[in-house]
Amino acid sequence: MALIELKDVSKLYGFGDATTLALDEVSVSIEKGEFIAIMGASGCGKSTLMNVMGLLDRPTNGTYTLSGKRVDRLRPTRAAKLRRDTLGFIFQNFNLLPKLTVIENVALPLSYTNMSTTRRLKTASSMLERVGMQSREYFLPSQLSGGQIQCAAIARALVNNPSVVLADEPTGNLDSAGSRLIMELLSELHKVGNTIIFVTHNPELTRYATRVIYMHDGQIIQDEQTEIGQVAKTAKAQLYSRGRLSEEDDMAGVSTLMKAFPTAEQAKPVAKKRGRRGGKKK
Repeated sequence: MALIELKDVSKLYGFGDATTLALDEVSVSIEKGEFIAIMGASGCGKSTLMNVMGLLDRPTNGTYTLSGKRVDRLRPTRAAKLRRDTLGFIFQNFNLLPKLTVIENVALPLSYTNMSTTRRLKTASSMLERVGMQSREYFLPSQLSGGQIQCAAIARALVNNPSVVLADEPTGNLDSAGSRLIMELLSELHKVGNTIIFVTHNPELTRYATRVIYMHDGQIIQDEQTEIGQVAKTAKAQLYSRGRLSEEDDMAGVSTLMKAFPTAEQAKPVAKKRGRRGGKKK
């Protein structure tokens, strides 16, 4: 039984002459443990498909089955509970709250559970350690690099232990080193059994996937199985036709995870403390 199954799913926005067909009778099955990249030009329906799979949007037509249960017509409160318990989201723009510390941001999804404050913070700290960010628990988002903010966003997405991680352009605002860092983190999550689905414009990142879905004008036009470590064939043709990268360039510098963070001795977090003024790095 497929973990995610969409059958003839369409999504329309607007009314009358202003109607936009974002998804056009999309059918796809995703098995537990897959690592899927979704590619296509801007406006082809990639993000809409992610929103439907993530229960952030309801299809106009068609059916959506998640873990064997039909979920496309759930009431908002039930859909919200299912999102909380099953799905983790990583957004391109991070969406961290600027006035909360990293650990408070990561613990935020647990506020909707029955956990005590102490247990929520302990769980958030463990997840930050998993992504290499424990030394920055009490930093504010403004005190982090782009890659570190995205690592914190990944920790927040995973703090509820979701079975499916949905990432919409998770490397879109990062340089090449930061992109590799984030993709290696997602790769590690895949290795321990998580199902990963991510949207990307970058053919280079398909080397992390086990399967690549290509979209155009709201439809899936190709579905390609691929090997981890190899750029998908269709994506490779697009990548190297640009004339600015070689395969050797593409292979260079993949392992950047440990280089992205200073040692614990070098890191000096700025915590919120009572009775003291300030809280910003000098």
